[in-house]
Amino acid sequence: MKLTAQEIAKKYKGRVVGSSSVEINQLAKIESASKGSLTFLANSKYEHFLKTTNASIVLVRPKQKHFSSDTTLIEVDDPYAVFSQLLLEWANEKKEKQMGIHPTAIVHESAQIDEQVYIGPYVSVGKNSIIHGGVSIGAYSYIGNNVKIDTGTVIHPRGTLLDDTQIGKECILHSGVVIGSDGFGFVAQEKDTALKIPQVGNVILRNKVEIGANSTIDRATLGSTILHEGVKLDNLVQIAHNVEIGPRTLIAAQSGVAGSTKIGSDCVIGGQVGIIGHLQLGDNIKIQGQTGVINNVPSGSTIQGTPGFDFRSFYKSYAVFKNLPELKTKVERVEKKVKI
Repeated sequence: MKLTAQEIAKKYKGRVVGSSSVEINQLAKIESASKGSLTFLANSKYEHFLKTTNASIVLVRPKQKHFSSDTTLIEVDDPYAVFSQLLLEWANEKKEKQMGIHPTAIVHESAQIDEQVYIGPYVSVGKNSIIHGGVSIGAYSYIGNNVKIDTGTVIHPRGTLLDDTQIGKECILHSGVVIGSDGFGFVAQEKDTALKIPQVGNVILRNKVEIGANSTIDRATLGSTILHEGVKLDNLVQIAHNVEIGPRTLIAAQSGVAGSTKIGSDCVIGGQVGIIGHLQLGDNIKIQGQTGVINNVPSGSTIQGTPGFDFRSFYKSYAVFKNLPELKTKVERVEKKVKI
């Protein structure tokens, strides 16, 4: 793909500072870009790279200082967002589009497979499963019985979709994902092994959900575990049975959500967060990394700590906590003086 500065500026409503005819054929990091590359500057702490970069075009915010006449700038409101869009176009163009069913794949005769799909080596597809057009399933993946996979979804190698799972349109499931394993449901018995509760529900992923590598989403005990449209999970995330996550919520790596908790829309949950079961979390919540959530959280909150509470109060408390040794010494001195 080749683009001129003028073409990029027109498409993304930017303003060219420098040569509008300069052409790029690749994308690169600002510090390592070469001639013919496009890069971006979104953080002022990297501004010094503008003086040394060899990039032909740099996406910048309006009124950015221009250091070199050899580099053309394109002023846009959000350089990172525009760069991300260009990167997506680049990746889609370079992506090899494979079609067909590999001869080593095992597909049950009752499965309904669209002609415009790719099913890779050693994939297994169970009975009565339905796979729509544009779906790509990587090598060694397992698709159970009665699974539905809608248009344009990509399952990377070694993905596992167990029985009755439903996947929406344009989802991305990375390697090692397990969707629809049993929820962690047991009944304690006096002087005997805990009794396993059958998990007979399923998992539903709505459209444009992305699940990171080695993440797991458990089937519901009854009903469905549901991730709504646009939910994004990082690697190594655990979602327990009967959890429901609202549209566009993001969850970073190594976080876990226990059973039957409901999370609202447009939330951002940091890494290594633990959320206990049967909670209600509202919309537009931010949960800082390593927070332990043990209570319901109202919409619009930002929380941190274990147990999690308002982040402003957390920082005030932490400022005191880190000075406790010094405060203890001072208190002991006072006690000695007054002979307490």
